[in-house]
Amino acid sequence: MPLSISFNIENSFGQDSICFGIDEAGRGCLAGPVVASCVWMNRKLFPIDLLSQINDSKKLTEHQREDIFNKLTLLPPEIFQFSFDAIDNNIIDEINILQATMLAMKNAYIKLQKKMNLTPNIILIDGNKSPDITPTKTIIKGDSLSYSIATASIIAKVKKDYLLNEIGKLYPHYEFFKNKGYGTKSHLEALNKYGICPYHRKTYAPVKKIIK
Repeated sequence: MPLSISFNIENSFGQDSICFGIDEAGRGCLAGPVVASCVWMNRKLFPIDLLSQINDSKKLTEHQREDIFNKLTLLPPEIFQFSFDAIDNNIIDEINILQATMLAMKNAYIKLQKKMNLTPNIILIDGNKSPDITPTKTIIKGDSLSYSIATASIIAKVKKDYLLNEIGKLYPHYEFFKNKGYGTKSHLEALNKYGICPYHRKTYAPVKKIIK
């Protein structure tokens, strides 16, 4: 029986422990930034009706993610707080996507830590690699297991998609509002027809091929 999403991982560090959750969105995109979000949830006061809607962002529709995000932003700071950070395509090309992702995660954490003026007991991170912050616990498929990580995944995805939609207004022929920067068939066809735009990641193989 597959494990379901819960606060079990958070509570394993103590019922009153302060836990941050971190996740990212956009590592596989051919264009735009990679975005990471860091969240804190009051596990005792967080509204159950909203909690029941939260899941791995990939398992939710765009409408569901945006609806949850909007509800999250209305919660008072004693129940929920978040931060996010975006690393643009030029820096991704300069330092590589893994390092850019780690930088976005670290920056998102620092922003939330300063905002709340406290240091968490544990920082839960989706995946198997951690940025240079402490104390962390990496969790593979954490966005399907931890509410904190799943909530961070929703925020990162909504913010990343918003940024791609804005880029799409400048370069409509790539249809970023549909593909959100990923290498879909129509996106690749547009690359072949129009070449790259300033927001494409030049170190990614399909884009590098066009440049050559």
